[in-house]
Amino acid sequence: MQNYTSVMEFILLGIPNTEGLENMLFVLFLAFYLFTLLGNLLIFLTILVSSNLHTPMYFFLGNLSVFDIFFPSVSSPKMMLYLMGQSRTISYQGCACQLFFYHFLGGTECFLYTVMAYDRFVAICHPLRYTIIMNRRVCIGLTLGTWLGGCLHGSILTFLVFKLPYCGSNEVDNFFCDIPVVLPLACADTSLAQTVSFTNVDVVTLTCFFLILTSYGHIVLSILKISTAEGRRRAFSTCSAHLMSIFLFYGPVMLIYLRPASSPWLDSVIQVLNNIVTPSLNPLIYTLRNKDVKLALRKVFPQMVHISGV
Repeated sequence: MQNYTSVMEFILLGIPNTEGLENMLFVLFLAFYLFTLLGNLLIFLTILVSSNLHTPMYFFLGNLSVFDIFFPSVSSPKMMLYLMGQSRTISYQGCACQLFFYHFLGGTECFLYTVMAYDRFVAICHPLRYTIIMNRRVCIGLTLGTWLGGCLHGSILTFLVFKLPYCGSNEVDNFFCDIPVVLPLACADTSLAQTVSFTNVDVVTLTCFFLILTSYGHIVLSILKISTAEGRRRAFSTCSAHLMSIFLFYGPVMLIYLRPASSPWLDSVIQVLNNIVTPSLNPLIYTLRNKDVKLALRKVFPQMVHISGV
């Protein structure tokens, strides 16, 4: 047995090479965060109260809006606190919670995008059987599966990282706790945990991405068989917003977890895009490119303003 003093807290070093920019970054990130919360909450409430949006596609979009409210909340509040001059320390338990919820919600989003791609596949490739295949029970089951799968994914990764002893340096070279920056701080052999955790992330990410590509491969073939240009345009328009969200999500994830070399500054910038910027863009993507959502918003938004005014 070897004597050691366990780390009780970690120090978040923040985004590298941003000294002196704290006030500007605080205002910028706060604006993105508030826009994310308000935009996604508005979409969720619009889907909830608009009966014409009670379809499988918008049911999954409502779940995505809930996700986009929770996901930036894992790291943004703590980051904005230390940008205001508050303490950069985070407790051992707080660090473990950040890592768990980041991968719980990240895994859930992977699975949810896969389910949304399957929904579009059924709608375009099997339109006559769509309501039968994507019935209420199936939609609820698929949604529960995405959240439970994400929870299992996050639990495995958190157990692998925090079952190791931490007794040396406690400086986390990022603005929140994640595997690439926490695992090197362990004072034990991390090779097994590193291999298993990154394999877990890679398998989940690549499997979901492959299933999405398979769904959209069939969708493209079906669209090309449509005889009229207007029919092809309408079919593609139902998928374009989903495709944009997928590229915005998978791009940063693959850059962080699937490339061999690691750069702290580049990782932090990519994480900012993934954690803060992308969730704020989804409300714009799904409202500007979707007539049904825009029409529902025009009806619901004045009612919300009137109720809040009262």
